[in-house]
Amino acid sequence: MARSVTPSRKAWNTGIAWIIGLLIFFPILWTILTSFKTEAEAIASPPSFLFFEWTLDNYTAVQERSSYFRHFWNSVVISLGSTIIGLLVAVPAAWAMAFVPGKQTRNVLMWMLSTKMLPPVGVLVPIYLIFRDVGLLDTQLGLVLVLMLINLPIIVWMLYTYFKEIPGEILEAARMDGATLRSEVLYVLLPMAVPGIASTLLLNIILAWNEAFWTLNLTAANSAPLTAFIASYSSPEGLFYAKLSAASTMAIAPILIMGWFSQKQLVRGLTFGAVK
Repeated sequence: MARSVTPSRKAWNTGIAWIIGLLIFFPILWTILTSFKTEAEAIASPPSFLFFEWTLDNYTAVQERSSYFRHFWNSVVISLGSTIIGLLVAVPAAWAMAFVPGKQTRNVLMWMLSTKMLPPVGVLVPIYLIFRDVGLLDTQLGLVLVLMLINLPIIVWMLYTYFKEIPGEILEAARMDGATLRSEVLYVLLPMAVPGIASTLLLNIILAWNEAFWTLNLTAANSAPLTAFIASYSSPEGLFYAKLSAASTMAIAPILIMGWFSQKQLVRGLTFGAVK
């Protein structure tokens, strides 16, 4: 029998949750506030929190220095492209491992997960040379392929977990009614796994949007996303904290807004199958 939660304990848990949430959000809040300061106020000691001269000059300077919308478009294409292609590859793989498992299925899943433990710098040189030889350096297609491959183990694992929560008897009933494999997947499996697929989609868009290592090493100008846009404000002359904060705010704003409006779907998908 589940224990009842007293009002005082509920208030205590809520307070702890708020404290943890504020601690996590504070760096983002500080970045946003710094973006409205002058460079002098950004490095002032002690720092000012709310009582300073607010200005939009940093955002104007960022727009004049580089094309935000070009970097934004590159981020959209790369994150959506890598996620969609990853789903097209991962759905049949996860279906096969969830409903037609073999003796080595668990080993294959563990091997896929182990590839995420490999330091990216360990394979940077061969990938860079391959991309140089085939003409994929500084291209959107090159980054789409790289980010799809590095996030593919996560996509497969998440979909595999969601598919395992779907009773196999439902698919067997569909086959007995004459459903083909294509119909079984498209009209039975995928509609039932929509929460899980949606959360997988959202999570991998966020991962691809925030990826910095590969975007900084495989791009120069043509396909540079917003992560490269932020990095451009670190120069030999020093760090321009206010302008860097403005660039960071402009880069994270789209993904924060998307996460805010899709949080219910994301939580629903991440807890899909958790409660029987």
